[in-house]
Amino acid sequence: MQKKFKDKNFVIVGIHSPEFDRERDAKAVQAAADKNKLTYPHYIDNDFAYWRALNNRYWPAFYLIDKKGQIRAVEVGEMHSGTTRAKRVETQIDALLAE
Repeated sequence: MQKKFKDKNFVIVGIHSPEFDRERDAKAVQAAADKNKLTYPHYIDNDFAYWRALNNRYWPAFYLIDKKGQIRAVEVGEMHSGTTRAKRVETQIDALLAE
C-alpha cells in the first residue's frame, strides 16, 4: 500500500504498542522497521495511550482515518499484499481518496 498510494494524498503512520518489554526500545523498533523496509513514521505507544484512545484490542489493527480525522474503517489481523483483506483495504482507501 505504501508503494501503491505514494503519489496520492495518503499517509501511513505506524503506531507500535509493545507486547513485550523488549519492544519498548525505539532503536529496536526502528531496526525492525528497517529490516522490513517500512519507511513510514512509527509512533511508539509505550504507555498504551493511543491503544486505549482507540479502544483497540488486537495486534495488528489497521485504522483508516479520513481527512476530517474520523475513523472510517478498521481491519484486524495481518495484512499481506494481494490478499483479500489487503484488496478490501485498498478499495476503501480509493473510496476515501475520491471524496
